[in-house]
Amino acid sequence: MAHTPYPRPSPDEITPRSVWLSRRTLLAGVTMGVASRLVPRARAETLHARPGPFQAAEKPTPLSDVTHYNNFYEFGLDKGDPAALSASFAARPWTLSVEGLVARPRVWDIDQLIAAMPIEERLYRMRCVEAWSMVIPWDGFPLSSLLAQAEPLGSARYVAFESVVRPAQMPGQRGGLDSLGWPYVEGLRLDEAMHPLTLLAVGLYGETLPNQNGAPVRLVVPWKYGFKGIKSITRIRLVEKQPPTTWNQMNADEYGFFANVNPEVDHPRWSQASERVIGAGGFLGGGRKKTLMFNGYGEQVAGLYGTMDLRRNY
Repeated sequence: MAHTPYPRPSPDEITPRSVWLSRRTLLAGVTMGVASRLVPRARAETLHARPGPFQAAEKPTPLSDVTHYNNFYEFGLDKGDPAALSASFAARPWTLSVEGLVARPRVWDIDQLIAAMPIEERLYRMRCVEAWSMVIPWDGFPLSSLLAQAEPLGSARYVAFESVVRPAQMPGQRGGLDSLGWPYVEGLRLDEAMHPLTLLAVGLYGETLPNQNGAPVRLVVPWKYGFKGIKSITRIRLVEKQPPTTWNQMNADEYGFFANVNPEVDHPRWSQASERVIGAGGFLGGGRKKTLMFNGYGEQVAGLYGTMDLRRNY
């Protein structure tokens, strides 16, 4: 695919980092009992991240919304359950294995991995299949950096991801959406995984990733619907055949393997032509705006799908 420039906002569109971080000060004014219960941050540490090359033009979604409105069914079905019920989840110690069709399989300690990788700040638009969106300042490193160290073999065509299973710490695994099955699994085509936009996030807003947002490491693929962003990853495998994915197995008519944002293909139960912007009009409020093809990242990723029928491969 020919090189295309990545969009950069004008200076007046960039929210200063000091303003991002000051939102935590605002949160401190909330009743301390509520804040400590809903935003588990006991292990939060500042990440020394360099500015990354990819920055959405929109203002970031407030931290309080990013950490209070989540889909993380291992902790419960309601949007507030992950924040309210994840305080006891232990994100350290943690290992992440890279295996399968690679020349150099390895098991990483998460903190050694963070120290070894180029941590970047990236402000990404994120689009959920339930027709809501956020703009989140992620801190992480390109998935391609990790996969390159593993040296994929020529037979590798896909990348499979697997999340943690800890029913003692994750109440949703003890009786939440049982039909999902555990562990949660996801997958990408290898060229998607190696695309420079694809990120393994280890933090947001300059601090280590909160439990409710997928601590200690999660996938971020900004041109795809949010259910592709598997959280609390423990295992990455390179494989030859398309791997199973949790939501595609549960209901393939609603959740395709590719999960590319395509406003011309509606979810069977609602339209995807527009989206509600979380945080744009007060807590969990926000108006609606037109949904963009590939979530606005078409210039960068459309070439990955040039020969595909994007109505069938949704």
